[in-house]
Amino acid sequence: MISPDTFARYAAMRVPRYTSYPTAPNFSASVGEDEYRQWLRALPANEPVSLYLHIPFCRAMCWYCGCHTSVSRRRAPVSLYVSTLVREIRLVAAEFGSRLRTGHVHWGGGSPTLLTPEDVAMIHGALKQGFSLDPLAENAVEVDPRTLTEEVAVAFARAGVNRASLGVQSFDPKVQEAINRVQGFEATAAAVRMLRERGIPALNFDLIYGLPFQSVRSCLDTVEQALRLQPDRLSVFGYAHVPSFKPHQRRIDEGALPDAAERHEQAQAIAAALTAAGYRQIGLDHFALPGDSLAAAAEDGMLHRNFQGYTTDPCKVLLGFGASAIGRLPEGFVQNSVRIPDYERRIATGDLATARGCRIDGEDQRRGAIIEGLMCNYRADIGGVQAGLARLEADGLIRRSGDFVEVVDQARPLVRTVAAAFDTYLPGSAANHAVAV
Repeated sequence: MISPDTFARYAAMRVPRYTSYPTAPNFSASVGEDEYRQWLRALPANEPVSLYLHIPFCRAMCWYCGCHTSVSRRRAPVSLYVSTLVREIRLVAAEFGSRLRTGHVHWGGGSPTLLTPEDVAMIHGALKQGFSLDPLAENAVEVDPRTLTEEVAVAFARAGVNRASLGVQSFDPKVQEAINRVQGFEATAAAVRMLRERGIPALNFDLIYGLPFQSVRSCLDTVEQALRLQPDRLSVFGYAHVPSFKPHQRRIDEGALPDAAERHEQAQAIAAALTAAGYRQIGLDHFALPGDSLAAAAEDGMLHRNFQGYTTDPCKVLLGFGASAIGRLPEGFVQNSVRIPDYERRIATGDLATARGCRIDGEDQRRGAIIEGLMCNYRADIGGVQAGLARLEADGLIRRSGDFVEVVDQARPLVRTVAAAFDTYLPGSAANHAVAV
């Protein structure tokens, strides 16, 4: 049994979300365009690749946001960016001797729903020209219900999108005001109807706990309203308050933020309500209906984790397009320039926009596999890899049997702190991360 004090101590640790290993704060300029070109050219012709498209624009800044995005109310910056994104897709595809087959495609942001139907068609056209798109693979888009129109929904459906993730966060009006994201239930319901009617049937909702003025009651009210719309999956994230890295978060009243114990209580209450409604908990923070592919992957031990969170995507290669986009290849990670003008300038000259990255060696791969196993399955064969596990075992967070490590049920909300024991890079980057729970 883990004592409340012990739980609170681990919950307060600052640790990564572990959507990659090594994590992004450990990327550096030692990896750049030359390395990326070499890694692209080394990919086998039969290697399937997944694609991520970053659209870094929003109509207004949500103060909780931790993404790389900017506010634009004018058409011109978005139009220039789209033409640059199309050019980047063509530049990268030109590095291959043939059109590589794709796995998953993900349109992220920012708000991809700020694109016009013509923008969506242009980007999709470049993808079709440069890659062999699998019409049966997951093709997902992140949706801001406040900016979705029927014309844009139709455009994404024509581009092969078959799953949409809707940002909800909270339906509590007081919380919405406090985070500068006013979005009534009807706006979300209208977006759901629009997507389903236009042929995008699989829907995810994103919820957040730990926001200003949130309580267990308001979290449960949000869940109750969300369930009326019958999403296939829900992602339930803890708000990461890091105003030193995201200055707009300074507009959030820190005095209104729930403490660690309240955050944990909110997370547990949401999980209990969703599982009672028939959803299966997937890893740390995802929930899916039993018939959903994510639930099936978890059941079969085929769950994976990448920059979008838990996924069924088995591809070992992810190509990232757009400002700040991150890619993963066998040799390591690469990230494009974060600032949009820098990204656009590099692509305009015919260069790739790689600004930094990280090479990975055999030890990184072994530790990355252990971390992914813990995050996805709460257990892993550590195969003799060294880590400081004695304290975790003494405090009751894990059980060990030879090289086999398992996170105990009570400690599952703390799985990121267990994974951190295998992270040799963490001591130099802990300040960049949010608390564990």
